[in-house]
This record gives sequence, structure tokens and C-alpha cells, in this order.
Amino acid sequence: MQFTAAQCATLRALADTFIPGLPPLPDAADAAYWARRGSEGVNLDKLAAAIAAQPAGAQREFRQLLHLLETPVLGLAWFGPLRPFARLEPGQREKLLQSWAASPLPQLRKGFQALRKLCMFLYYGGSTPGQGRFVWEHIGYPGPQATDEPVATEKPLHVLRPTQDVRYDCDVLVIGSGAGGGVVAGELAAAGHNVLVLEKGPYFHGPDFTQSEVDMLGALYDARGTLTTQDGSIGLLAGSCLGGGTTVNWAGSFRTPEYVLEEWAGEHQVPHFMAASFRASLDAVSTRLGVNTDYPRHNGQNQALLEGSRRLGQEVKLIPRNERHPADSEQHFRGMGYSCFGDRYGVKQGTLNTYLQTAFEHGARILCDTQVERVTIAQGQATGAEAVYTGPDGRRVRVTVRARRVVVAGGAVQTPALLLRSGLRHPHLGQHLHLHPTVVVSGLYRQPIEPWHGPMMSVVNDAFTRLDGSNFGVKLETPPAHPGLMSMVLPWRSGRQHKELMRQAAHMGSFIVLTRDRDGGRVTTDRQGDPIIHYTLSDFDRRHLLRGVAAAADVHVAAGAHTVLLPHGSLPIVRAENGQVLNPEVLNSLPHLSWKANQFGLYSAHQMSTCRMGGHAATHPTSPTGELYEVRNLFVADASAFPACSGVNPMLTIMALAHHTAQYLKSSMLTGARAVAAVN
Repeated sequence: MQFTAAQCATLRALADTFIPGLPPLPDAADAAYWARRGSEGVNLDKLAAAIAAQPAGAQREFRQLLHLLETPVLGLAWFGPLRPFARLEPGQREKLLQSWAASPLPQLRKGFQALRKLCMFLYYGGSTPGQGRFVWEHIGYPGPQATDEPVATEKPLHVLRPTQDVRYDCDVLVIGSGAGGGVVAGELAAAGHNVLVLEKGPYFHGPDFTQSEVDMLGALYDARGTLTTQDGSIGLLAGSCLGGGTTVNWAGSFRTPEYVLEEWAGEHQVPHFMAASFRASLDAVSTRLGVNTDYPRHNGQNQALLEGSRRLGQEVKLIPRNERHPADSEQHFRGMGYSCFGDRYGVKQGTLNTYLQTAFEHGARILCDTQVERVTIAQGQATGAEAVYTGPDGRRVRVTVRARRVVVAGGAVQTPALLLRSGLRHPHLGQHLHLHPTVVVSGLYRQPIEPWHGPMMSVVNDAFTRLDGSNFGVKLETPPAHPGLMSMVLPWRSGRQHKELMRQAAHMGSFIVLTRDRDGGRVTTDRQGDPIIHYTLSDFDRRHLLRGVAAAADVHVAAGAHTVLLPHGSLPIVRAENGQVLNPEVLNSLPHLSWKANQFGLYSAHQMSTCRMGGHAATHPTSPTGELYEVRNLFVADASAFPACSGVNPMLTIMALAHHTAQYLKSSMLTGARAVAAVN
């Protein structure tokens, strides 16, 4: 997408309104921080690339939004002067944005949030020393970790790079290379099968992971890190690179809770979730990933979660992580906080360093930068796929694959979209989407927290996981915290208010309230076959989420925070002193606020259950073996096969389920081979 000169002027005016140049506070030593304007740091080329990664409908909406901002009729949207946005006075621009943020019209709230998030992320996440845009030094953020430590430069996996239209034949085609696809590829290649892996994203390794927030989210995440629900109210993070989510996730390696496995086995008639075979798969992937709790210390916000929870007498646990821990060093500790942008040093044991390596060593072929258009089907069974590979020079090459088995593992957004593009029509395909809807509750501390250093998540508070006698509730964890992500999450009430919060970033610790959602959404496709995500937080799930918000605030206060920022656009603030809340009425009023779409920040790093597995063919697209009921030899091996929401960070559950499915594939292919041999 390219912007006209008028659109560029409008976008620069927007950036300067969200992040205005201001006179410094009295006696401030950071006058340059206050004086810098958003247009000095928002790269419009990267903003255009982010919009271009959206579905066609979202791109059209963005162009319409810019058109509205460029015309005098804009004044009718906020009862202001009949002038284009760029010709308004700075104070008028701010009032317009404030009116949109609180508007009863959902389209205006959606437009406000889209513009706000883009400008904030690009400004604070894309700061670059020496180019007149450097803000990190004023907020205490060190930026990517400079080090003399050698980084391996030779890529251990050799990927295919076709230069002309090509056809591949294989025993097993695996679409996706993350927690599901990577495991299936490794298991089947090691068993002697001819495996081909197609991955939509790029192959990054070692020094390719620059630790730059804007560049790495743009390169390694679906939709360049800007994936959202159709109404714009929920931001979704989903890996889209070789290794998928295991390359960019937070390394939490939770075993599936027993009560969740019981629910899946009973309510969805998938008995293997309670069988020794599934536990064996959990053990196998845990061992392969080196899951452990041997990390030597916590970062500031995890330490706050640990201490605050214990002071309140609440259950708190260490989080098992799939990272190797070399001899403790400050450099290693600090660098772990950047692995959500890819692990530069090979510490995290995702599929990139484990199962995909095994697959490659046993002859599997890997083709990255490849968009699968459809799975090919003949006489009720999968026969391969049609795809397009995009080379380094931008040239597009058509790829045709013929395969005996096809395993789809593109994630719970892309997998149902691919199956729908391929002609599948199961009534529950794409339904039952679960997101672990998450809000961020931040606390300001007198001591430095420096939340960008150390393991992103190492402590979990499990005191609220089963509320009101149900299997549903919330977990309190910690998120990655870097300036771009922080600036998007923090509510914007005015340019000065937001700048003041960001100036305190080094003293800010954040907890996430991760909700096991009972009531789901759905994934459909547009005319181009791209996924459209529909999700509205239900009253039931919102009540649990708000219980978690209050609990997170209490933990912050118990840990010593003097200010707690609650996750609503009106920015309710809890004040505290000596571990006591000074204005409890703010917490008590939370349920009485309006919680409509885009009135508060809601996020998801886990998408599940859109091709759910179960024993009822009428209500579950995927059978307990992983094979789709609708098409033979077509399997699903990712979180979309979860019968329902996992309630914990899903990586280990996905890998165990994929491992279990791979064992079935091995046995069925061996049986098939023996049958063919007997006939011959």
C-alpha cells in the first residue's frame, strides 16, 4: 500500500497528536524527550507495510478512514470545525481523538484504536540511535543487546529455493512448522518417511534475529504483528516463521491441567487424553525440549508477582521453560527478555532447534516463504496442495505437491481458513474459537523494574483458575515488556499523559490476566479466502476477567507498587501506600464501567479449537486420530484441534497432541504399506 502526499500529511499530523512535542516539566532533565514529535519517529513505509498485510476489507476500511480525516466533513464526526484533520489546531486534533476514543459509534472507536496502536508502536518500538528519533535513552530502555559473544552464522537447515514452477512428491506434506507441524515432521522423517514442510513465513537463524522490536514483529508474526479481530478490539500475536510460535513465544511449557484433560476426554469423547499414550507424548516432548525450572533468578516483574502473591497467601508456582541455561551471566539474563523477537543465541528449544533439525537430518525438505492456497482433494481424500513460493527478489513461483498424507498445522486462524478455501464444509469448521482473552494490569514501583530483562514469564499465580466452582477462571502471569508493546497497551487519554507514563517505563511492572474462555468466536473467510476473526467477550468470561484484574491489582499493591493502572480506556488508577489501597472504590467500580469493543485493551497470544477434535462427527470436524471426518488422509495437528480451551499456555499441549497424532500416522502408514505389499 502506498500513501498519497495528502495521506502522508494526515498521518504525520496524527502521529504528532498522539505523541506531541511539548514543553518539559519543571526542572526536567529530559527536554529532548518532551520536545520530540511522533512524526519524527513514525516510519510511514513500515506503517504502509502493516496495512498491506491486512485482509482486503481491512485495507479498504483504512483507506476510508484516511479519506474521512482528509475532508471537511470530518467535523461532523466530533461536532468540531469543518476542516480536514491536518488543518485543525493541535488542541482541536487532540479533542477529536479523545471524542473518538469515547464515541458510542463502534466504527469511530475502532478507527481511533487502529491509528493509536500503529503510531505508538512504530514510534516507541522503532526508535533508532543517531537518526533524530532516539527516545529509549530517556525511558531507560537499552535496546537490542550489543555483545561480543560470537553468534553462529551458518544456518543449520538448508531450505529449498525454487526458481521456476515446480512439483514435489512426498509421503507426508506438513503445512506449518511450529509446535504442531514441526513435531509431526520430525517424528515422521525419523521414521523413514519422505516429508515435505511448507511454511508461510521466513527462515531466520542466529544473527537474523536482530532483537529490533518493529522489524522482528514485522518479519516473524502473522500480519506483521497487527493481526486483529474483525472489529479491531482484540490484538492477536501469532508466529509466522520457520518454527512458528515456538520461535517467538515466551518459553512457558505448561502441562495440560488434569481437569482439562478429563473434560476433553469425557465431554468430547476423546479418551486418549486420559490414557497413558498421551502422557507418554507429554513426557516425550518435554524431554526433547529440555523443559526445566533451573533458571537462576526472575526479572523485576516476575519477582513482584512472586512476592506479592506470597504476601497475600496465594498459590504461586515456577513456570517450566524450554530453555537451556548456560553458566549464569548478566548478558545471558538480559538477553532472554528479547527472545519473543527470536532467540539469537539458540537458548530456547523450539522446533527450530529440535524437531525440525531432526526432520532435516533425516531427509525432510523444507520450503519457507510459501503460501498454501488450497489442499487438493480427489474422491474424498487429500492428494497434496497448491501453493505459491515468493523468492528473495519477490518473484512468485507456483508449487504443486502430491502427497499420500497431508497434515495441516497453520494455527487456529490459518488452518480453518485453508480448509475452507479447499472446499471443506463441516458446519463446525472455524467455529468454537478460543483466545485466552488477556488484559494487562501495570504497576509503578519506586525501585527500577526494567521489565525487558530476564525470562519473560517465570512465575504464575494459579489462585483463580477455577472460579465459582467451574473449570473456568484466570491465571496471573507476566508478558514481554518492550517500549512498542508497552506503548500500545497503556491507555491514551492525552499526549502529555501518555508521554508521562512512558517516561516511567523502567519503573513499570506488568501482569497479564489470562482468561480460560468458556464462550468462543469463529473464523470465516473473505472473498479472497483470507481469514476473518470474529470474537466478542461474553458476560461470563468478562466477569472472570474482571475478577482477575482486581486480583492483579491487589498483588501489585502487596508487592509495593504505589500506582496501579487498570486496563480500561478511561484509565482508572489505584493509589497505594505501604501495601494498602487508598481508593478501593476504584476497584469496586470496575464491573460498572462500559466494557464494549475498543473501550479497553484486549489481547490474545493463544488461538485454539477452530477444528476441534472429538468423537461426534456431527459437531467435531476432527476425529480423535487427528484425521478430518470430511476428507480421508487429511489431518490437523495444531491448537485448532483442541476440543476446547486449554487454560494454560498451549505450546506443550500442541506438541504432545501432534506427537500423539504422529504415532497414529506412523502405524497407519505402516499398515497401509504392508497391505500394498501383501496384494503385490
